[in-house]
Amino acid sequence: MSTPSVILVGVDFGAPHFDAPLEELGLLAQTAGYSVADRVTCKRRAPDPALFVGSGKADEIKLLAQSTGASEVLFDQSLSPAQQRNLERHLGMPVNDRTLLILEIFAQRARSHEGKLQVELARLQYLSTRLVRRWSHLERQSGGIGMRGGPGETQIELDRRMIGESIKRTKERLEKVKKQRATQRRQRERRDTFSISLVGYTNAGKSSLFNGLVKARAYAADQLFATLDTTTRQLYLGEAGRSVSLSDTVGFIRDLPHGLVDAFAATLQEAADADLLLHIVDASNPSHPEQIASVMSVLNDIGAEQVPQILVFNKLDAMDEANRPHVLSDQMELDGQPVSRIYVSAKTGEGLPALRALLAARVMNLKGGQGPMSPGAFPEIESPLS
Repeated sequence: MSTPSVILVGVDFGAPHFDAPLEELGLLAQTAGYSVADRVTCKRRAPDPALFVGSGKADEIKLLAQSTGASEVLFDQSLSPAQQRNLERHLGMPVNDRTLLILEIFAQRARSHEGKLQVELARLQYLSTRLVRRWSHLERQSGGIGMRGGPGETQIELDRRMIGESIKRTKERLEKVKKQRATQRRQRERRDTFSISLVGYTNAGKSSLFNGLVKARAYAADQLFATLDTTTRQLYLGEAGRSVSLSDTVGFIRDLPHGLVDAFAATLQEAADADLLLHIVDASNPSHPEQIASVMSVLNDIGAEQVPQILVFNKLDAMDEANRPHVLSDQMELDGQPVSRIYVSAKTGEGLPALRALLAARVMNLKGGQGPMSPGAFPEIESPLS
């Protein structure tokens, strides 16, 4: 079975984070199972209301698709339902945007019941605004009693109502999951469990670091959104004389659709309720300042901006020798506040003992100088480097 090929399109509206090579969109497309036939970028002051890129650029994309044999066009920005419908008619092929691409990846990767529910909710919310283009085959139908109303209006309204009911049911099921998670969190609080959540841009190496710290077997790969479902393990910190709860969460990404933030609130709640966040950064990526800003934006959206953080600059082994830091542990300013920063390599293990020592010190400080707890109070999973 041949891999569908796509043309990637990005429009520079003057935003500072514009990805001119469309590198991230290309990685997203490959993760979703597409091959990239070609890439098109252009500059505009504002989106064209009808075709987003304007008719001239749309004609150029159409000719390029014909010459390369591409079967679909993917836009790096979100399209309105009308723009998507107009582009499909103009180009004569499916047109999708970054939002739907991320939804497709999430649908492929979700494994837990909760993850599947969250993906389904986000997908339904996305499709609910695009019903009219899904029903072009009903244009010959007349809707309503007495032949009044637009073509296919009755069917569109019926479909909208069906999707609305599905959204309601999915939200109710997710609410039950939230309550179960809240019960689990209260149980941890009663046991005085200190909770740490790993957050960070997708593909920063969160799962690899998680595995390195707790000897877990969470799936880790060099790809975007390798894991979606939260995994929690106990980590024993000898220096603090106690165990902590360590959770690996879904990766963040630039311009994460708000529907996904809402749909994944139950999973991301682990970060909002944590005592400490390990903000994992890909130190080898030159765009890491923008990635940090994207993560901070999502943390603000879910109410986790006040949770104490440690910045963990991962992939030290992949950094150019000229850019390697002389000091592996220091402080940097984040949103006007000094934050601890430490450089590590989850791949080689460099810096992990220092990270464990830093975690132990932070646990004792944040718990107000409480005495060490009995190691036997929690299941002990030692670090391979302890």
